[in-house]
Amino acid sequence: MSEIDFKTGSKVVYPAHGVGEIAGVESQTISGMNITAYVVSFEKDKMTLRIPVSRAKASGLRPLCTADDLDKVRKTLKARARTSRGMWSRRAKEYETKINSGNILSLAEVVRDLHKNVDDPDRSYSERVIYENALDRLAGEVSAIQKIDLKQASAVLIKTINDNVKAMAVKAEEEEHEHEHEEAA
Repeated sequence: MSEIDFKTGSKVVYPAHGVGEIAGVESQTISGMNITAYVVSFEKDKMTLRIPVSRAKASGLRPLCTADDLDKVRKTLKARARTSRGMWSRRAKEYETKINSGNILSLAEVVRDLHKNVDDPDRSYSERVIYENALDRLAGEVSAIQKIDLKQASAVLIKTINDNVKAMAVKAEEEEHEHEHEEAA
């Protein structure tokens, strides 16, 4: 497996924590072995991780996504929400796995699928937490790529979903009117 090379100051994504910044590269001798590690700072969480360079790719550390990837995220958010009717505990585990995968399209799917109940007062606490976690991670990456703050990035993502929901409702209404006219004729 080839190593990935990040420079100090590069923004990166670590699956379990979201967007961080390479603060430097350190070499340490541990148990007689020389280990070189990326020092990744997560400002939001006030946390620093050291990830061995040789394990960076296997750990899921990756650069920010590309503009093409952001287009795919928008398409994913605009697609029809998919929800299975299975047990919530199983779906919650699947959502958590997607969130921690580091895959931006999987994050977008979770945000899209859980957004439908965002204003439902009967929404479960765990569903709200999973949704907010996914939205926060996705917005964090969008924020870093587009160089906007986190609130703006969240607003852009939510607007994308809401605009699509409205468009689908209008389309469904038009189809219903068209169907009524066909029946009347």
